[in-house]
Amino acid sequence: MTFTRRSLLLACAATLAGCTLNPGQDHSGPDAPRDGPLGRPVRTAWVFSSGGPRGFTHVGVLKALEQMGLQPDLIVGASVGALVGSLRAAGMRADAIEKLALELQPLNLARLALGGDEKLSGVAVADLVRAQAPVSLLERMPVAMACVAVRRRDGASVAFTSGDAGLAVQAAAAIEGQFAPVRIRGELYLDADWSTPLPVRIARALGAQRVLAVDASVHLDRSPVGASRYRESDLRKKALVDADASGADVLLKPDFGYWVNLSREFRERAIEAGYRETLAREPALRLMHRA
Repeated sequence: MTFTRRSLLLACAATLAGCTLNPGQDHSGPDAPRDGPLGRPVRTAWVFSSGGPRGFTHVGVLKALEQMGLQPDLIVGASVGALVGSLRAAGMRADAIEKLALELQPLNLARLALGGDEKLSGVAVADLVRAQAPVSLLERMPVAMACVAVRRRDGASVAFTSGDAGLAVQAAAAIEGQFAPVRIRGELYLDADWSTPLPVRIARALGAQRVLAVDASVHLDRSPVGASRYRESDLRKKALVDADASGADVLLKPDFGYWVNLSREFRERAIEAGYRETLAREPALRLMHRA
């Protein structure tokens, strides 16, 4: 059985166990996320794209990179890439991230948003990061971390580099029109999937000299029969991805099929594809990390 993003979200709404009473509250305390320059030098960055359930492939990439003994100075993530990347940047091992990915009940990552325009709230995403990440503040993570979201007022991409990692990831994963935007210091923030799905240029702007980018979007040249109705949106996403992909030193684009779902079989397949694709590029990856 296959799912579109909308059907996945409707399934979430039908099975939620909790709700959020104040989805529009302003987070303005001392630990509220901030953008700005990093407080440490960085050379090598790993960039993880958006992609919803397709983002399980990032877990396989991390497994292979850890097996090779490679380390970044900076991780930059959009949407699901921010979630997976923040756990790694905080010091969580790849095997623990994989265990979490396989055991996680994704339908529990959304809550009904009472009093907001959107049906769902991503508060549970923030709670997950706070519960699982060994370090809760972005600026204190062993690896520098940037969570990319879009400021709704002007559509600008913003990279949160300090403050509460859970809240930063929630903002980065707030799908427009579905999940309530996250208000931080008076501004509303949303998922960057339709503006900066593969934020390589942001990694460069933060000082990265070498960039590994992981693109979880579809392989358009292998789109199956039945996918034609999504062609326009797929082409739009490709144009956004291509604008950044050319700036990466190494680009990984694992192939695990067009259709997605939340089954364990799909998760294992996506993780395995990321793992195999990364191992296949080992020479280039080792060279990039030595440069």
